[in-house]
Amino acid sequence: MKDKTVIIILGPTAVGKTAAAIRLALDIQTKIISADSRQCFKELNIGVAKPGNSELREVPHYFINTHSIVEEVNAAMFEQLALQYAEEIFRDHDKLVMVGGTGLYIKAFCEGLDEIPAVEKNIRDSIKEKYDAHGLSWLQEEIKKHDPEFYQKGEIFNPQRVMRALEVKLSTGKSFFSFRTTQKKQRPFNTIKVGLHLPKEELHRHIHHRVDEMMNRGLLDEVNRLVEYKDLNALQTVGYTELFDYLEKKLTIDEAVEAIKKNTRHYAKRQMTWFRKDGSIQWIQPGHHALLKKITES
Repeated sequence: MKDKTVIIILGPTAVGKTAAAIRLALDIQTKIISADSRQCFKELNIGVAKPGNSELREVPHYFINTHSIVEEVNAAMFEQLALQYAEEIFRDHDKLVMVGGTGLYIKAFCEGLDEIPAVEKNIRDSIKEKYDAHGLSWLQEEIKKHDPEFYQKGEIFNPQRVMRALEVKLSTGKSFFSFRTTQKKQRPFNTIKVGLHLPKEELHRHIHHRVDEMMNRGLLDEVNRLVEYKDLNALQTVGYTELFDYLEKKLTIDEAVEAIKKNTRHYAKRQMTWFRKDGSIQWIQPGHHALLKKITES
């Protein structure tokens, strides 16, 4: 597959990745693999900005609506599935588009995952017990105290990843990120990474508008239908946890909406921190479709 190419469109949430990917896929007559750790869940729609039915009809998407929130989905699973999807698409196409903002999933697909050492069971059980009792905020404070590097760069709104980082740190005494290797798996295809970016103030306006639109489209009703599943990992997600707090009368509705906007801004900042470490990404502003096509044709 040395003559095959994966075009990866990445960037922070609300920057316009979905629209850019669909337009490009239509132009080059190919299919899309989603690299989003939440859009794969059938039960989550509005709050994860999943492409609409009309968009999904326009271009076939892989890893959208493929799993249930009761299933465990992780980067290792994505790596395996996405490579299978790519092989399938490449039977009929020379190029495919991957789009998403989950940096670890994109890294797993392009380079493979690092080997992390085994951890002590009593440490894992203790962390899980305390997380069940005290919630995500406790986890975040613990990882900030014990592994500040992960707190700065990792996905601290994902409790499974935070628990994993904390148990590694407490078992080995080393930061989770210290186990990253420079040995990248070789893939039998080419990759082109294009990052979409906006000035901070403009991106924040996009985020605020998107949150307001989500609320207008019925995000609260979607969250209300998922209350019985609120402790699942899939629901430890910005846009859902804040509205669970509202439903439990911990926040007013206005406070919950403001919390969603604030946490989404923080998430976007963390995404950019992750992506900026990758020097192979070519950055453009959304809407520059001619430039995007030129990059992908080079």
